[in-house]
Amino acid sequence: MAETRETVVTATAPATPPPPAAKRINLGTLLREPLVGPLVALVIAIIVFSSISNSFLNPQNVSLILQQSVVVGILAVGQTLIILTAGIDLSIGAVAVFGTIVMAQTAGAGGPFLALGATLLVCVAFGAINGGLVTTLRLPPFIVTLGTFTAILAGTRLLAGSETYRVEPGPLTFLGTSFRIGSFSTTYGVVAMLLVYAVVWYALSQTAWGKHVYAVGGNPQSADLLGVKSGRVLFSVYLVTGVIAAIAAWAALGRIPNADPNAYQNANLETITAVVIGGTSLFGGRGGVGGTLVGMLIVAVLRNGLTQAGVDSLYQNIATGILVIVAVAVDQFARRRSR
Repeated sequence: MAETRETVVTATAPATPPPPAAKRINLGTLLREPLVGPLVALVIAIIVFSSISNSFLNPQNVSLILQQSVVVGILAVGQTLIILTAGIDLSIGAVAVFGTIVMAQTAGAGGPFLALGATLLVCVAFGAINGGLVTTLRLPPFIVTLGTFTAILAGTRLLAGSETYRVEPGPLTFLGTSFRIGSFSTTYGVVAMLLVYAVVWYALSQTAWGKHVYAVGGNPQSADLLGVKSGRVLFSVYLVTGVIAAIAAWAALGRIPNADPNAYQNANLETITAVVIGGTSLFGGRGGVGGTLVGMLIVAVLRNGLTQAGVDSLYQNIATGILVIVAVAVDQFARRRSR
């Protein structure tokens, strides 16, 4: 009689998967982020100056820093867009000053709202001229905007007759109106500046137009191969910059209700300083308005803190210049490491 053998199969429970490993933060990758360096620099500057002066972090002083940054801060948004496309705009400050003269003169003849509309049209027209010369004639943005800067500067003085125009309180000075949030007082100009940053940040990060801006600035040949109309994108960037210059002109009359043809002569360089310190690459395609906001705050905090410490303005300019050189050097280093 044959023996029957029973085979006993022992069921083995499936192995429990190991718990997911905790994500490790790569310090090198973190430091290569364009916004990290400027944020660290801003925090260090705030800590240093608050330890030197007890009044540095007072609400009144913080409000003053923000209010003094409004005009250049708004213009720096337009400069960021141009630099992201590997260009540079030396005329943006002159366009805004021209807009203040147009606004003041038109207000006397047709009222404040006509003045705002006329200023918008004029500033956008200057943007169209710059954009048309860059895209149609393929001229370098530096040369184009240097030429228009010189022409607009002379045109502003001719239009104003080298006179300063007083603007009556009303819609044209509205952005200079202050309001309080608890113990903190600020102006609608600061709110307008932050709104401009928010809108442009959204456009750059969340829309196809923003992706095209980065693509054109990073590698225009590859962008063309992908079907991006580089010329149209560039032209639209200069048009948007014109709109931003008009907003800055409105904010300028809110800060000081006088249209002065000699105002904001260094605004062009100050906007470039904020953009570069904020981590946006001069070679295009890298950075953004978040970094520009931080860069603008770094310059404002530096100037305010050094003033409170009794440092001469000439030394403040030296410190700002050194910051720009360091920022460009860091950008070059980051580009070499990314290759």
